[in-house]
Amino acid sequence: MRILILSFFYPPDIGPGALRAKSIVDALIKEGPPGLEIDVLTTMPNRYHSLNISASQREVSGKVSIFRFILPKHKNNILDQSKAFASFSLSVQKFVYKKKWDIILATSGRLMTSILATWVAKQTNSKLYLDIRDLFTDTMSNILAKKPLRIVMPIFKLLEKWSFCSADRINIVSAGFLEYFKKISPKLSPTVFTNGVDDLFYKNDFSIDQAKKKTIILYAGNIGDGQGLHKIIPRVAYELKDVNFRLIGDGSAKELLINNKIFGVQNNIEILKPILRDDLINEYQKANILFLHLNDFNSFHKVLPSKIFEYAATGKPILAGVKGYAAKFLREQVKGVEIFDPGDTERMKVGLQKLLNGPKYIDRKSFCLQHSRNKIMKKLAKDVLMLL
Repeated sequence: MRILILSFFYPPDIGPGALRAKSIVDALIKEGPPGLEIDVLTTMPNRYHSLNISASQREVSGKVSIFRFILPKHKNNILDQSKAFASFSLSVQKFVYKKKWDIILATSGRLMTSILATWVAKQTNSKLYLDIRDLFTDTMSNILAKKPLRIVMPIFKLLEKWSFCSADRINIVSAGFLEYFKKISPKLSPTVFTNGVDDLFYKNDFSIDQAKKKTIILYAGNIGDGQGLHKIIPRVAYELKDVNFRLIGDGSAKELLINNKIFGVQNNIEILKPILRDDLINEYQKANILFLHLNDFNSFHKVLPSKIFEYAATGKPILAGVKGYAAKFLREQVKGVEIFDPGDTERMKVGLQKLLNGPKYIDRKSFCLQHSRNKIMKKLAKDVLMLL
């Protein structure tokens, strides 16, 4: 029995997509039958070009064979990203020629990975399992609403429907996606196996109170249009001189953040390049408050950022500028959180003050146990294996 997994990112690359892909592979090997073999088709590490990570093009570990394809040099803009995926797609098509698998599984934050997996499944006459981490067409419709490229969105929506309706089973990472899938087709009934808390967080102590001259508010992740950090961080930092904002990451909106007029006249914003996860744990330990922000796009009202699970696991207070399902999830399941509407600087400052006056560490053990990634991935793996 053989399963082929398509994931644009895979460790040692960093980011939620790579971590989820690896956890799916681990769970399938653990839960699968003795003769199960898995092939993983992915790329050489490229999540952040400012972080130099090396990896072998081919790696074999027990029953898992990993094939990493080299991509052309590319930036974070849409054109370069499209070229990079086209290269990945061609490599995959060549690799799968005249080969056979029982299941094709794609874990996809980008629609094109799902479309590619659908094509592969049809070419190889295999079962298709889609793990959908983001609603690409929904998000891009918001981002491209006033740009010429919006004319291609009807094509993407047709491809999306073809891919989703071709799948034998679909999983989504946010219950906020359910209504979207019902609109595509009433016949679609995806499971919901979210992201979760990794064991790594159980092995570290985040309750240590480290004396600091200034409060540190930490953001770690993508710095793109979707996060909208450039619209809120410089203004709030300008007004709160006694607070340090430490931003770790990279992305298409990093220059917008740096070029903000207010940014140039203050010294309490620090932007660091992406770092490996062990180093990030250290940054979490040093921070007072963890920050999350998403632009007020309708598509973002449906998402459940993976960052929520990681932040919650630290026990640190969380300041979140989100709406929709993410806000609902935080209010109902995570203690020690202040939520404000995206872009609302006044409410952000009020929430920040409440957190500063509250406990420095919140016991969220019950949340971590309930949302253990290992437990969630075990359920997902069993769902996949039902197709065998």
